[in-house]
Amino acid sequence: MARIDRKTDRRRTGACVTTSSVPPPSLATAAGGLLLPPPLLRRSSTPSLLRSVASRTRLTRTLCFCSVRAFSGDSGMAAGLLEQRAVVVTETVKLTEKEERIFQRLLDVVRHFGLGTQLRVAGGWVRDKLLGKDPADIDIALDNMTGQNFCEKVNEYSELMGEEQKKIGVIQRNPDQSKHLETSRMQIFNIEIDFVNLRSEKYAENSRIPTVELGTVKEDAYRRDLTINSLFFNINNNSVEDLTGRGINDLKKGLIVTPLPAKATFLDDPLRVLRAIRFAARFNFILAEDLKEAASDEKVKSKLGSKISRERIGDEIKLMMSGKHPVKAMHYIRDLALFDAVFTLPKKSDPPAFKKCDWCCVSNMEAAWNLAYSSGCSVFRGGSDPMLQRRLCLYSALFAPLRNMFYLDKRSKKVRATSYIIRDSLKSKGCDPKMVAEIDDACGEFAELVLLFESNVGVGSLKEQLEDEYLEIPTDSVKRVFAGLTLRKIKDLWRLALFVSILSYPEVENAGDILKQQDELQHRKEKYLRVEHSITDLDLDGVWELPLLDGEIIMGVMQVKSGPLIGQWWQLAHPKGTMDECIELMKQSQLK
Repeated sequence: MARIDRKTDRRRTGACVTTSSVPPPSLATAAGGLLLPPPLLRRSSTPSLLRSVASRTRLTRTLCFCSVRAFSGDSGMAAGLLEQRAVVVTETVKLTEKEERIFQRLLDVVRHFGLGTQLRVAGGWVRDKLLGKDPADIDIALDNMTGQNFCEKVNEYSELMGEEQKKIGVIQRNPDQSKHLETSRMQIFNIEIDFVNLRSEKYAENSRIPTVELGTVKEDAYRRDLTINSLFFNINNNSVEDLTGRGINDLKKGLIVTPLPAKATFLDDPLRVLRAIRFAARFNFILAEDLKEAASDEKVKSKLGSKISRERIGDEIKLMMSGKHPVKAMHYIRDLALFDAVFTLPKKSDPPAFKKCDWCCVSNMEAAWNLAYSSGCSVFRGGSDPMLQRRLCLYSALFAPLRNMFYLDKRSKKVRATSYIIRDSLKSKGCDPKMVAEIDDACGEFAELVLLFESNVGVGSLKEQLEDEYLEIPTDSVKRVFAGLTLRKIKDLWRLALFVSILSYPEVENAGDILKQQDELQHRKEKYLRVEHSITDLDLDGVWELPLLDGEIIMGVMQVKSGPLIGQWWQLAHPKGTMDECIELMKQSQLK
């Protein structure tokens, strides 16, 4: 623990708090398969980084830990590039003006009422500050009272200051959501702060729900999942506290380590295996060897299936898919032999799971990630939520090799195994299961559409399928009609369905290996862009939002039992046509 007096101009720079001395930069390497040729390595930018940071404030020192490692799935870059990067860990916690005000108010409360409380910001906030990131949450750990009692003191002090008292929210214990101790929440200067007392945890053999007791700050640090999440910022004396003795060092090394022995940690709470993978992927760090060995242990994998709810597993996977390095996370899950425990298949699938399906699935997702970013990410542009589009794309690509596997549900209905994984294995909430199923179902039609646009294959047979006794479609309109009908069904997911179909068809053996070949990836990228442009050139993007011709009027005039599809076909073939023109043309066709 190191200290520094708060002498800087708070209005300009905030408080700067030192931690430890700066060791010389070092170099770490991690082996990994390469998908793309590595770029030329540049000289380390450590000196310039040190100069630029030092120039901002005399009290700030920076450690630049350079590493060269193979990685998968960096945002904006294809997976597999050999990347030279630097883990930059500042030697200070720099407070914003708002944080200064909040912390000063908390200290005023402690001093006014003589509480003698040590106030510490816990976990992720400290980690992110040292990494130079903007933390999202402030969690305050208290050493001698509950969060609710302290919040009541804050309100009492606010009243003395003539300020409005704030509502105190109490978040009850919820072990299923990893809330093992009651937490109190209130707003201070319009920022929500969580308050909880320091604690220790002890686990029973067959439960991930611990017995929780009040604890010391050291016990609280050691009960945390990872050393990089065990750091505290002591508000009382303006210092970063590293009670495990290695949290800052592991942060500098880009290393994911548990404070206590990894196997015991994972047997206590197997969800921490997935949390370790998620943080490794999030920060592009590497897992410690003993951690990997523990995560691969058969007993740990068994506990992951028996002690952890599927909802919690699904939440962790969703966070991985939404992170910066989702492919790296899936690589870890595959390489640690956790794929079957995380993505469970139905008991009786037809056909059964094939050999090395985990490798095939992850390779397919890796190819999708590379292809999407090499295509300029246009595949994620559909709809109003690009992050949702990206997540759906990754799920669809990950499970595409399993699309021909089915099972019978309780009503003896034939259902895709991929739907089971999303809905039952991961317990995905919201629209994810439905949308992934829609993308799967549409892939076959989009494969036909690609052939139609690329080589006019099937124009004649499609023309016969689309026509009926009431309507004759001009040959030059077949593409627009078929594409329009296909897009009407899938709506703003059409780019994803097109993308996954191009990734998956034609179906070949060893698809994962083939998609690692750069000429093949380039070929599929060009095909995707050509077909996407063809569809947009036909002015079909958004065609599902166009008002339809009234099917009931068509049925009444034509005296037929079905009319809506007739109206859609004609409308797509004659985008500027009117209802009257449509009916007149159908009358002529009927006379013929």
